[in-house]
Amino acid sequence: MEFSGKMGYKRLGMAFCIGLRNEAKAVERIFSSKGFDVVSAACKAGRISKDRIGVEREQQIDPQTAEAMCNPILQAMILNREGADFNVLLGLCVGHDSLFFKYADVPCTVLAVKDRVLGHNPLAAVYNLESYYRCLK
Repeated sequence: MEFSGKMGYKRLGMAFCIGLRNEAKAVERIFSSKGFDVVSAACKAGRISKDRIGVEREQQIDPQTAEAMCNPILQAMILNREGADFNVLLGLCVGHDSLFFKYADVPCTVLAVKDRVLGHNPLAAVYNLESYYRCLK
């Protein structure tokens, strides 16, 4: 927030994973309370079914319903259209973040990465390299 303020950014874009929607809501409240105008785009923007790219229903989490795939390019396009001055990513998948960066028109930063195993803290593996994660060496 301090960086955005010093850069003169007023409108913050937030691209987030729906798995972190509660966290995104909390971050939006914080940004808004500090005077920023926040626009956001969830990862499932566009609701394009995985069926469309050949992912069979049996391969999806719930075979009974159509499952939407993530769409980081559309997320970037939405925030571009909404006139964000600066984008904050919250929990996008590896690779999806790279596509978002490629298509975003403004500078971006990552507030948190997606890492369900380590509670969205991938440095935990690095910190435990001499113990639990020694198998990674």
